[in-house]
Amino acid sequence: TTTPAPARPDMFLFQAVVFFFQHAIEIYSLHVDCKVTSRFAHTVITSKIVNRANESREATFEVELPKTAFITNFSMSIDGKVYPGIIKEKVSAQKEYDTAVSRGQSAGLVKITDRKLEQFHVSVSVAAASKVTFELMYEELLKRQLGKFELLLKVRPKQLVKHFQIDVHIFEPQGIRFLATDSTFMTNELTEALTKVQTETKAHISFKPTVDQQKINPELDETLLNGDFVVRYDVKRGATAGVIQIVNGYFVHYFAPHEMPVFPKNVIFVIDRSGSMAGRKIEQTRDALLKILQDLRPEDHFSFITFNSKVAEWKSSLLPATAEHVASATGFVQTLSAGGGTDINRALLTAVSVLDKAERLPERSVSMIILLTDGQPTSGESNVEVIQENVQKAVSGKCALFCLGFGFDVSYNFLEKMALSNGGIARRIYENADAALQLQGFYQEVATPILMKIEMQYPENAVERLTKNNFELFFEGSEIVVSGKISKDFLPLQHVGGLTLKEEANVREKEQVFQNQSYIFGNFIERLWAYLTIQQLLEKSVSAQEEEQKALEARALELSLQYSFVTPLTSMVVTKPTGQQQMELANKPTEAGKWGHRITLLKRAVPGGSGIGSSYSNVPRQGATPEAGGKLGDRVNRFVQFAISYVNPPTQIHVSTDEIVLSHNNGSTRLPWTESATSTIQGLRVSVEKERSVTASLSDAVTVKISLVKFPDDFLGLYFLNTDRFSDQVSGVLGQFYSKLRFENNSNINQRADERLLSVSGSEHKMHFVSKQHRSKQNETKVNVFL
Repeated sequence: TTTPAPARPDMFLFQAVVFFFQHAIEIYSLHVDCKVTSRFAHTVITSKIVNRANESREATFEVELPKTAFITNFSMSIDGKVYPGIIKEKVSAQKEYDTAVSRGQSAGLVKITDRKLEQFHVSVSVAAASKVTFELMYEELLKRQLGKFELLLKVRPKQLVKHFQIDVHIFEPQGIRFLATDSTFMTNELTEALTKVQTETKAHISFKPTVDQQKINPELDETLLNGDFVVRYDVKRGATAGVIQIVNGYFVHYFAPHEMPVFPKNVIFVIDRSGSMAGRKIEQTRDALLKILQDLRPEDHFSFITFNSKVAEWKSSLLPATAEHVASATGFVQTLSAGGGTDINRALLTAVSVLDKAERLPERSVSMIILLTDGQPTSGESNVEVIQENVQKAVSGKCALFCLGFGFDVSYNFLEKMALSNGGIARRIYENADAALQLQGFYQEVATPILMKIEMQYPENAVERLTKNNFELFFEGSEIVVSGKISKDFLPLQHVGGLTLKEEANVREKEQVFQNQSYIFGNFIERLWAYLTIQQLLEKSVSAQEEEQKALEARALELSLQYSFVTPLTSMVVTKPTGQQQMELANKPTEAGKWGHRITLLKRAVPGGSGIGSSYSNVPRQGATPEAGGKLGDRVNRFVQFAISYVNPPTQIHVSTDEIVLSHNNGSTRLPWTESATSTIQGLRVSVEKERSVTASLSDAVTVKISLVKFPDDFLGLYFLNTDRFSDQVSGVLGQFYSKLRFENNSNINQRADERLLSVSGSEHKMHFVSKQHRSKQNETKVNVFL
């Protein structure tokens, strides 16, 4: 039962909970209970801790869960008193947080830790001899990728646990075709703690090692439990129009045809070879492309376009993937080198042009462009909105565009919107040792198209609240999922996509399948429908126009609150006992904007006045922005120090009139004002312009610029650039103006040519145009402003 199954093209993939704890007090019980019912997973993690010290100690609860999961509940129970997490609209929760906690403390209980996981983290002070119980729940619809369904638990308690147990319950009415377990830390002794019971449709896997079994050896109180615990399975399926399941009036329809012929592909690889790709990135790209070339089918057609400031075509047309052409391409890939700028616009337009001019392609084939870039457009057209418009107009539905963003210097928002607008998807490639494998893995996902233009048809009077039911492409090893509410006793089904399949489902018969099943958790199909609807609304909003985007996000927010999901539009407020930091927020990070930051300006008292605090807190539309403190000089009412704190990467930037200090991972770098310099930390770019300014920029976030003014006394000025990246959720003394400020012409009132109307927080003010002139020994500056 512990032998890993070989890689197969017809299994599911599920990345589940990963957990570990970092504290000196005792975890006496740890239980992970996962119920998977018809692809929908409900996981509860319960940790019980006791402080055996003679003084208060901090207890920390950390859980790594899938990025695609939604947290549904969290609570702490301390000496019998429960402190629940409350899910609220993000804007409302942020305001409550700002009111409740001291300025300068950052929020953020959840952060992205790698390409599949995000970490939930909370700490609480525990009195001597007291006990704490942490409980976290989350839900996720399992997505089939490369035919794999995989439940992965990273087990890291970091101490021996008296009562340690993992339970995985699986109920699949279709029947379980395959089930296996594997572990990186399993020993003969630990194997005895593993049990697996399987029937036609159910499975229960339990791992319950004793303290002695957990030990590295009998003489040491160190744990073996440090690594991966994996469960893999697949379901049975036949040549039908799919499988439909119904509970309490809601249905879910799964469609995954197999053993069908694969369409030939016409694929163009558009590869960034700009200067930022030099070194490890270009080496990993070469390695991945060499493997991908070997996976091309003889009936496929392919080509390469590489770009930096210039765009180069490997060949002037697409070539069939014969052994000769693959060998020639292999030689070309081995010569790839990096240098220069980044002209994404011209590279993609060239790729579309090559596809348009291609001749003698198979009649029924799938055309696709796969873009790999690690930066933002710096050469040619650099306006991302113009590029998106140009590409969409050129593609015009003729091919699918897949965008891979290498690392964190890319504008993921830009790539995601461009891909979703052109029938593809975006994916971030993490700069790890396995980056080449990530690239190969993505290609394998899209390498075997077997259906095009799929439409799942249901009579209008039979269903309502239907999720997405039209799909451009279907790849072998994946699965189409449609859900909705039923209004009839019979549900006719039909699929159109090169073939037509019809079927009819009896609602009452289908509902009987789930009656009296102990594995069922509530109205799980209704919750599955809500989960899927929210995911699709958020995805659709990425490429929508502003008005439609607001409507989509409003509907997603409504469902998030109704079904208690922590999504990018909601937050969980976690309240702590009196005497500790009273409140923290659990926000859902996104791939497009994983960073959170707050800026707080702490103003020193000046003679004859009182000290005040002002702050800005931003949660951008796809993520969040820094935390900064400011200090005034003693003699003048001007700032002489700023401190900017980024949540991810965990970095602090301390700016004074003397120097700039970057702090990261317990180390620091000093940058003097006397010379220009640039430092990049995990995508955070800090640039110093000699004796003028320092700029901190992060992909998809607002850029912070601090200028150094040398006369009459040295002081600092704070500026925000590309403020269009602020979302409506921006708040704080400064942030409120970016949320509510409008500066516009008003045709409905008598307005002079030198007037504008300024609207701030509902209050309107007339502004007058004036010209101001500044002279110094070095230069003269003329500025036109409204006052």
